[in-house]
Order: sequence, then C-alpha cells, then structure tokens
Amino acid sequence: MIWREKRILLIVLGVLLLANTLFFFTYRVQYVSRLQDLDATKEQAQARLQQARGARITAEQQLAAYKKVQNDLQVLYNERWATPMQRLTTLIDEVKKLSAASHLEPPSYTFSTSETKTASVKGSVGTTAVGITYTVQGTYEQIRRLINLLELSDQFVIIDGINLVSSGVAADKTLTLNIRLKTLFRDTRGVAPTANKQM
Repeated sequence: MIWREKRILLIVLGVLLLANTLFFFTYRVQYVSRLQDLDATKEQAQARLQQARGARITAEQQLAAYKKVQNDLQVLYNERWATPMQRLTTLIDEVKKLSAASHLEPPSYTFSTSETKTASVKGSVGTTAVGITYTVQGTYEQIRRLINLLELSDQFVIIDGINLVSSGVAADKTLTLNIRLKTLFRDTRGVAPTANKQM
C-alpha cells in the first residue's frame, strides 16, 4: 500500500500538522489573553482620564469661585467698606430717605464710633464702626416697612439693635421704636488686604 511506502513522509506531515495545531491554539490563547490585557489597560486609562477630567472641572469651578470671592471682597472693601469721607454722607442720606419713605421722621440722630484693630494678623485691616441711633413713633406697618427698607438697602448697614415700646393705650396704635444701626468703614491708615492682589 502507498501509505506504507511513504510512511516517513506521512509521519513528518502528521508531526507538522500536530505542531501547527498546537502552535495555533497556543498562539490564539495568548492572543486572546493579550487582547484582554489591552482591553483592561484601555478601561483603566479611560477611568483615569475621566478622573482627570472631573478633577479639572472641579479645579476650574474652585478657581471661578475663588475669583468671584476675590471680586466680591474687592467690591466689599472698596465700595461697601469705603472710607468715611467716601460714604458717610451717602449713608446718612440713605437712612433719612428710608425713614421718610416709611413716614417715620426722627427728630434727631445720635452718632458713635469705635475702632477695631487686628494688626497682629498679617494682611488684616482695621475697621471703624459708626453707629447711628434714633427714635421714631408710628404704626406697626410703618415700623415694619422701615425695617424692611433698611434690610433691603444697597448701603452696607447693619441693624444692631431695636427696642419697640407700645403706648399702653389700647385705642392708640402708636409704637415707639428705638433703633441702632451700625456700619463699617475701612481704616485709611492700614494697608490694603492681600485679597486685592490680582492673579
């Protein structure tokens, strides 16, 4: 028979076929394993990229918030806490205007000042607090309107204390309001705070 005559050739071909089959399956398993490793590496890289993007967005939001706070501090320092020469007259006019709008005009105003110093802290600023005290008489609605207007005022004014007294007569709805307002001015002798530096 022909296979006996060419037995050596067939054995060599069988060995080669077996070797090729083993090589194919081994290579395929290694290739699949390599592909899985590459997929895992790709997923890890994408996860790191997402984390980096999230961190960048967070950092940009923090920077924007910091710049907004810096800008707000600049406005507060230069406009709201301006020096008395720049803002006191405007503030007194505002208080008188709001009292007139509420139909509660006080006969007189009392002013007081006090200074706060925080010189021990580097970059801090001293302030001067100016108090305005006055007494008005009117109805509950008028007093409520005055307090509301003071709270909504564009001026930097703090309602430091109020004392409300009734006349005691049931028929008389007149109330007496003692109100103490306070505002802050920056110290002109101090150095501008470090928040004023632009980035």
